[in-house]
Amino acid sequence: MATKAEEADSSKGCDDMLSMNNVEVKYSNVILVLKGLSLQVDEGSIVGLLGGNGAGKSTTLKAISGLLSTELGKVTDGNIMFDGKRIDNQDPEDIVKHGIIQVMEGRRIFEHLTVEENLRVGSFACKGQKRNIKNDLESVNYYFPVLKRLSGQTSGYLSGGEQQMLLIGRALMAHPRLMLLDEPSLGLSPLLVKGIFEILRQINDGEKTTLLLVEQNAKVALSLVEYAYVVETGRVVLDGPTESLKENEDIKEFYLGLSRVGQRKSYRHVKHYKRRKRWLG
Repeated sequence: MATKAEEADSSKGCDDMLSMNNVEVKYSNVILVLKGLSLQVDEGSIVGLLGGNGAGKSTTLKAISGLLSTELGKVTDGNIMFDGKRIDNQDPEDIVKHGIIQVMEGRRIFEHLTVEENLRVGSFACKGQKRNIKNDLESVNYYFPVLKRLSGQTSGYLSGGEQQMLLIGRALMAHPRLMLLDEPSLGLSPLLVKGIFEILRQINDGEKTTLLLVEQNAKVALSLVEYAYVVETGRVVLDGPTESLKENEDIKEFYLGLSRVGQRKSYRHVKHYKRRKRWLG
């Protein structure tokens, strides 16, 4: 039976919202980062991209959102389809109009603006469309009550968790159909991560927003996503429904740090995982 990655090789007859088909990405026309990557995201789903540093996860999101162009990157082969139309190498401002919004890694907020002013910036992506900003703010505050309390606070003084909530809230102000999340758990405590991921689940359910999540923390990611792709050196090496991946011995050993008998393994035992991974053999 073909995996989703294999099925995404051809866009014909697919009813998925987003598909990447044998995509190659180069930076400065020299550095090849994505090497024929294929995936698909169905409307209303929550999909994860797992992998270590340098695997190509963030580049994948930037290829979708058009932000590659800001870093001298370009899709040099393959195609990216959204609602049956090609969007690869479109300008970021045009891709945003499709309803694709990226929440960048590193909590990039406007530190000198207040929380409410930052949120209002998100509504600019809907320029030309009739939006009730007051209702949109109330919707964001429903998911993130702490932002209502901090609405007049200068954003640069927020905690890391509050800034992450602000970024997601700002993205919601743009009424995204597809939200791209790059390492939302980075630098946060386990308790905060659990809370934010639960809110993401509520947003998916309540707003019908499709989520594509990049995470190094496989345990956290697999608690939220319905389907996941494992990316190594610019390629999808494994993909499947969450439950099947949780039972996969490679995932247990190399991403969850568990041995075959369920015991947590030390870093010393798994540090050479790239050389030993069965899916790369």
